[in-house]
This record gives sequence, C-alpha cells and structure tokens, in this order.
Amino acid sequence: MSTSEHTAHDHDHGHGHDHGHDHHHHQESWISKFVFSQDHKMISKQFLVTAIFMGVIAVMLSIFFRLQLGWPGEKFAILNFFLGDKWAPDGLLDKNAYLAMVTIHGTIMVFFVLTGGLSGTFANLLIPLQIGARDMASGFLNMLSYWAFAISSVIMVASLFVEGGAASGGWTIYPPLSALPQAMPGSGTGMTLWLISMVFFIASSLLGGLNYIVTIINLRTKGMKMTRLPLTMWALLVTAILGVLSFPVLVSAAVLLLMDRSFGTAFYLSDIFIQGEALDVTGGSPILFQHLFWFLGHPEVYIVLLPALGISSEIISTNSRKPIFGYKAMIGSILAIGFLSFIVWGHHMYVTGMNPFLGSVFVFTTLLIAIPSAVKAFNYITTLYQGNIKFTPAMLFSIGLVSTFVTGGLTGIILADSALDVNVHDTYFVVAHFHIVMGMSAIFGMFGGIYHWFPKMYGRMMNTKLGFVHFWLTLVCGYGVFFPMHFVGLAGAPRRYYDYSEFPFLDWVMDLNPIISGFAIVGGVAQLLFIFNFFHSIKYGQPATQNPWGSNTLEWTTPVKHIHGNWPGAIPEVHRWAYDYSNPDHEEDFVPQVVPLKAGEHEH
Repeated sequence: MSTSEHTAHDHDHGHGHDHGHDHHHHQESWISKFVFSQDHKMISKQFLVTAIFMGVIAVMLSIFFRLQLGWPGEKFAILNFFLGDKWAPDGLLDKNAYLAMVTIHGTIMVFFVLTGGLSGTFANLLIPLQIGARDMASGFLNMLSYWAFAISSVIMVASLFVEGGAASGGWTIYPPLSALPQAMPGSGTGMTLWLISMVFFIASSLLGGLNYIVTIINLRTKGMKMTRLPLTMWALLVTAILGVLSFPVLVSAAVLLLMDRSFGTAFYLSDIFIQGEALDVTGGSPILFQHLFWFLGHPEVYIVLLPALGISSEIISTNSRKPIFGYKAMIGSILAIGFLSFIVWGHHMYVTGMNPFLGSVFVFTTLLIAIPSAVKAFNYITTLYQGNIKFTPAMLFSIGLVSTFVTGGLTGIILADSALDVNVHDTYFVVAHFHIVMGMSAIFGMFGGIYHWFPKMYGRMMNTKLGFVHFWLTLVCGYGVFFPMHFVGLAGAPRRYYDYSEFPFLDWVMDLNPIISGFAIVGGVAQLLFIFNFFHSIKYGQPATQNPWGSNTLEWTTPVKHIHGNWPGAIPEVHRWAYDYSNPDHEEDFVPQVVPLKAGEHEH
C-alpha cells in the first residue's frame, strides 16, 4: 500500500467517528440534498432517473419508426397524436422525421442511457461503497458531472422541437450531411444543437471519469489491495480510463465539424456539389471525420459493455453461491479488452477505400479482441456450472447478458473480416449485430444492476414476480427484433431507409419487417412494467434487510438508511477477496470481506 493510501486511510480512521456522525449537526436544505447534492449515492440516483427518462424517449422514437418500417405507407393516429401535422400529416410519418428519429434514438441509447446511465449510476453508487471510502475524491466535480449530463440531455431533447427538425445524419453524423447546414432539413439548427449537447456530455464523462479513477486508486480502505477489488471496480476503472483517453478525440471531431458548418473551414469538405452548384471548399476529407469518430466510437462500445460485464460478474458469483471462476483471468481480460479497443477502429471503415493491407491489420486486431471476450464468457459459464443458483431477476438478466454477449459476438467475427464485411456493411446485419452485442447486453447488465442494488439505493426491494415477467418479455422480444434482422441484412437491405417497397429484389425478405416491428412494440411496452415496478417500489416496496442477497462486498456492511459518510464510526478493514462463497472453512455460505482470516486459512 502506498504512503498516500496509508495517509488517506489513517485520516479517515482518525476522523471516522466524527465524520460518520456529523450528519446530526447540520440539516441539509431540500436543494442541497436532492438537486445540487455532492453525495455520491444521491448523484447515482439522479443519473439513473435521468437515464430512465431519456430511455423512454428513445424507445418511443424506435416504436414510431418501426411502425413505418413494418407497415410502410400506412397511417397511424398515434403518430399524428405525438408528432402533429408537421411530422406525421394524417398519421403518415414524414421522411425527414424518420431520419431524425433514427438519429436521436441511436444517440440517446448509446450515450445517454448506456454511457451516462450505466457508468454514471453504478460508478457513483458502488465505487465509494465497494472500496471503503466516505465519498468520491471530489464531491463537487461529481455534482458538476451530473449537471453537465443534465444540460446535455435537455439540449438533445430540445433539438427534437426546432424548426427544421433534429439532427438527421444518423447517430454517427458523417459529413457532408452533417457539415453542410443546407444539405437537408435536419442538417440545420438540429445538428448544431446535437454537437453542443455532445460537448456538454463529453465534459460530464471526463469530470466523472477522472473522479472515478482517482477515487479507486487513492481512497481504498485498509487491506483493500487491487487484487481484492470486486470485478465491478476493475470494470469501472478501465471504463473510466477508456473514456478519459477517447472522448477528447470526439470533442476535436465535433469542434472541427462546428467550424466547417459555421466558419467556412474545410476539414471534412472537398469538391462538393449541392443542388447543381459547386461549393467553394477544397482540401478536406470526410474520411478524417470517420477516423476521429471511430477512434472514440470503438472504445465507446467497451465503455458501454465493461460496466455491464463487471456488474454481471458480481451478480453471477453472488447468486451461484460460488467464487467467480478465474478472478485474475477476468481482470486480465478486462485490461486486454481495454487496450485492444484502441487499435480496432478501422473495422468500421473497410469500405472507405482503405489500403487492403491496413484492412488486414485491423482484421487481425479485431479478431484478437474475441479472445479476452471469450475468456469472460467461459468464466461466467464455469461460475454457473454446478452452482447453487438463486434465480433472482438480477441473476436472470445477468445470464441473459451472457447469452446476448455470445450470440452477438459470433456475428462480430463475420464483420471483423474485411472480405466478408464488404458484403454486409451498412445493412441490417450490422444493426442486428451491435444491438444484440452492445445494446441488449448492456441494457441487461443495467437492469440486472438495478434489481440487485435497488435495496442499497432505496432501502426497499423491487417486486420479484414483475421482475421475472419483465425479463422474459424483454429477452424474447429482444431476440424477436434482432434475430430476423440478420436475414434482412444478408438479403442486402441497407440501413436507415424510409421505405423498402421501392426495391422489388427485397420483397421476399420484407415480410419479416412486420414481425420485427411487432416484437419491438411489445418489447417497448413491456418496459412499462419495469418503470412501474421501479417507481412503485421506491415508496411501497418491501423494506430491505442490510444484506438481502448474502453478499460479501463492503457496500452490504453499511446501514440500510443512508448516512453521510456511508459508515457510522470507522470504515471497516478488508481481510480477504470479494468472492469467498461456499468456503468449506466457514459454516455460512458467504464470508464478507471484513471477516479476518482464521489461523491456517489461506486467501484464494
């Protein structure tokens, strides 16, 4: 343990008693407690509720555009009700509105729900509680991180209401559509707001990420060596490092794009004709934007995935009543995924005319990343093997994550190979692949985490039966939407088209679209069960005990009722790793990290 850790630890133990009890002496106002809170537990709830709100908008948008895709040309009163006469005259979805919805749906899900919602919620809730700290290294930066996220969310939602409509270039906002305000209605004010919103979002991610890294490295309690950290902490640490290294590149891409749009520069534009008129810009390259975007975009996939994998490691071990299989291999695979995620971005760009030799390098690195991913999948399966499994809703979602991670990863092997990718690039095959491997896996991890740590967040239990129904509907509908999409893509259907009836060669496969849309609508509506369960349980759920799942990690040693500083009195000392389940040396089937080793007992 380093000197700084000793110092931090001694300081905390020295003042632990006063610090734990000073919440009696000052009464917080409503605003300082619920709005501008610097307490990590409250900030995690703020992130979660904001992400749920954004998720509802994104799911509604997806239902609207799936209605058009499933039954092209049909009129739906519900579209006119929500979108009005401008975007859905007589209930027929406008073509520009369709593109805007696809764009904003993708943006909200990737950034606001799966990055802000997943990392923001669980990093804030768990890092201080699982490492044994009073709070984050900087409560003030933590508060700023949430409010930058909130401002960003408000701007993104507001962009749906501007005159020309929201950004419409797809969530990847490739130039020239995004670089020329006159290119299409959604390239105007909506695109500018998209870029401003993303700058705030990235500021939030950087403030949060730096805070998470410093907290995990410097504020661990006595005895909490790095090799005793729960896998959630390793996953969140590497996620934060990825964000800090890759998000600034997206800022640079966005700033250069704003300059191209507003100040006449030509970073991404060259030899462009629009409406028959040649624009006075030369020398730029739209491919430059793709390099900058995907240099963030691929680490972003793992920024989304790693927290979900860390959460499911904790849940699967706890509910199998077995130590996690291959703890050090799991840490190694998290580190390997983190490193490799920076050298694979070119696989998004095989069709940009890149040198085939360079393409083969990216094929190699992309296939390499399958190895640590497979280590994680096999280790989950071996942890489950012969376990004394308790099927809680969180456990079902974590097992569901293993399923989607494997099935989605298999199609990734096809897309990793440049010779095969060229055939299915920008088709529904790609949409199906990343929705299963990134979308469903990360959402399942997030739901699992919410069901598992809800008692820690709110002191009450969520309804288990509703949780089971929610899981099965989500799993069946998720696969019902994205499994058939692979075949639509293999038939050659490109992404983001408004109406495929113009293409007779696709008629035979488009019978799948109403089926996909049906599953999407049922799956979207099923999330109302979760929302009801979540908000109802906050007030009326069954009161939770201190350690409802019989878990070993430190957060279950804190009182059920939240207090400032997490522990009354001194912070507990850690004596063992986080996964001592069914240890034959002990009578109980779990041994918390705070229990000292017996004479002659060896640590894992």
